[in-house]
Amino acid sequence: MKGGISVTGKRRWSGLVIGVLLLVILSMLVPLAFLLGLHNGFHSPNPNGYVPVHPTSVSNGIRVREQYEIGDTLNHSESENNHINDIVELLAPKFPKNVVKNLTNGANNETTGRNATHDNQHKKGMPVSPHAVLPRLSNMSNTGIAGTVKVTDADENENCELKFGSYCLWRKEHREDMKDSMVKKLKDQLFVARAYYPSIAKLPSQNKLTRDMKQNIQELERVLSESATDVDLPPGIAKKLQKMEATIARAKSFPVECNNVDKKLRQIFDMTEDEANFHMKQSAFLYQLAVQTMPKSFHCLSMRLTVECFKSPSVDMEHSQADKYSDPILHHYVIFSSNVLASSVVINSTVIHARESKNLVFHVLTDGQNYFAMKLWFFRNTFKEAAVRVLNIEQLNLKYHDKSTLLHLYLPVEFRVAFHSVDNKPTTHDRTQYISIFSHAHYLLPEIFPSLKKVVVLDDDVVVQKDLSALWNLNMVGKVNGAVQLCSVRLGQLKNYLGDSFEKNSCAWMSGLNIVDLVRWRELDLTETYRRLVRLVSLGEGSTEAIALHASLLTFQDQIYALDGAWALSGLGHDYGVDIQAIKKAAVLHYNGNMKPWLELGIPRYRLYWKKFLNLEDRFLSECNVNS
Repeated sequence: MKGGISVTGKRRWSGLVIGVLLLVILSMLVPLAFLLGLHNGFHSPNPNGYVPVHPTSVSNGIRVREQYEIGDTLNHSESENNHINDIVELLAPKFPKNVVKNLTNGANNETTGRNATHDNQHKKGMPVSPHAVLPRLSNMSNTGIAGTVKVTDADENENCELKFGSYCLWRKEHREDMKDSMVKKLKDQLFVARAYYPSIAKLPSQNKLTRDMKQNIQELERVLSESATDVDLPPGIAKKLQKMEATIARAKSFPVECNNVDKKLRQIFDMTEDEANFHMKQSAFLYQLAVQTMPKSFHCLSMRLTVECFKSPSVDMEHSQADKYSDPILHHYVIFSSNVLASSVVINSTVIHARESKNLVFHVLTDGQNYFAMKLWFFRNTFKEAAVRVLNIEQLNLKYHDKSTLLHLYLPVEFRVAFHSVDNKPTTHDRTQYISIFSHAHYLLPEIFPSLKKVVVLDDDVVVQKDLSALWNLNMVGKVNGAVQLCSVRLGQLKNYLGDSFEKNSCAWMSGLNIVDLVRWRELDLTETYRRLVRLVSLGEGSTEAIALHASLLTFQDQIYALDGAWALSGLGHDYGVDIQAIKKAAVLHYNGNMKPWLELGIPRYRLYWKKFLNLEDRFLSECNVNS
């Protein structure tokens, strides 16, 4: 009995030993499996895992590659999140449940600060605390990708509010809606389709795709040839764009040689560059044509006034003012112009700001084409008590009357000059200025007005803002021409135009506002001096403009009385940076340059100073649609 019991006991003990050994082995295998699983990432079969996407269908769209990359990222993140959940579950039994719960909830509130601390420690090479890592992992497992994006947006908004100079703040302040975005998108699609078309056309099995792509390219080319803005696009353009996008997506799904696409892109780029250069030259030509051509509405106004003048009964338009035209005691203003509205603005602005209008006499010298329009306009429009006289310069019987010259150069002449700054530093860029001077017709002033002693010459591109009567009391100390000097342009800088005839540091003078002493002019006989200089300068090489500039500056050398700069401010026809405070202080605004205020090309912020002196309610202005 003892022996049986002993045998049975031994068997039981051997079973227990085997069980213990199995438990020991399993206890060793489980941690080993855990460690191996942690090292390899616990890649287990995932029903929501990554599935390769093969772009073989049109329904995949143009963003097949993007879906491929984004799907890979999202699925990898989901797998990583599942792996993190497994870790948390494995660790959870070792902590009290309330600790794990608080730890997980607190991670959501502390993610931003902990992430920043962790990133800073990681950048500096400092050890990262596991207590800082775990909340990050639990937070990622709870919030996922969407939660991370929201946190980033919140941080960005916080920086926009608190941090000065942040990019997101700048982006909000300078955000602009893209103009004609649909047209630009169509051009981009056309560009890509042209690049892929040669490669697709070489695939023998893709004849249908080749035909579709060719048809879409031709369709977009036709649409873009007729539409320059989104407003001009046909109604069904959205469907055509979708069709092109689907076609391009199909083309991208086929393996093509990158060299072919690269070669085609370079060819298109070269063609686009040549086309851009052509349009730049064309734009420059059209710009010059626009600034030198009278607007259609102004031409209409001149023609309507001329027709109306001949239709009207014969009236004496100068019956009550004739005695003022030759009175040397009055203030006489001379304007050379072929522009009805421009000369009207000059006269209206001068009269409005004059203390007394009864002493003002305006002489408007024009050509035969605009004479009758000018005459009727100033007969129909009165300017307080001022007298206005219109003269046809082509019908004047003068001793030195050169009719062919007056037909072409009777208006003030403007010269666009480019030069380096005085310091001549290598980094200094060329600067551009517009210099306006007297024309050939200006040198007939002493003969046109033989009974007058002084006149103020105003260009037709000026606006008067203050009373000009003080000009008549100036003591010009024997000088002939009182003018504002443009000292930003030194005559030494115009050496290519003028040669070495002038003192290097002398300032250029400007027409626009000039007080002329006709008595002193006659004494010096400057008209004959000018003619002799023109003949002398013409013997050398140079353009007609350079000859006129050279002769005019030489004629008035040492005969310029410098007016204070507050009398006239120039540059409003070409310079966008004229100071508004300087504009308000100036007595006369001079729109020298190509962008005259009566043109659509005029600088908008300066046009209002000119526009307010127009009577837009006039019948002829309404009929000719003059909306300057």
